[in-house]
Amino acid sequence: MICVTVFQDSHKQTTGLECRGHAGFDAEGRDIICAAVSALTLNMANSVESFTHDPFRGEVDEESGGFSFHFTGEVSRESRLLMDSLVLGLTQIQESYGNEYIAIEVKEV
Repeated sequence: MICVTVFQDSHKQTTGLECRGHAGFDAEGRDIICAAVSALTLNMANSVESFTHDPFRGEVDEESGGFSFHFTGEVSRESRLLMDSLVLGLTQIQESYGNEYIAIEVKEV
């Protein structure tokens, strides 16, 4: 199962995200859920890096399925939109395929 933790501040603004694990969904030898989660998370990180000046730290561990992304300073309106879009996409994957493949938890920091 992919476990996603979304970190939000007291204003419900997303300040970071961590994913770990593999979905284990097998569609003809391909884990389409892992592929979708990877595409969404990496695209968000690349978009923040390419289209904003917001500072962040991020890590990827392909073998374990780990992904970590945290803003380290002010978060622009553009980055908030990118993070909201990512959370929406992950939530839609969860709704489509079920909690046995992806679990999303929100933590206030």
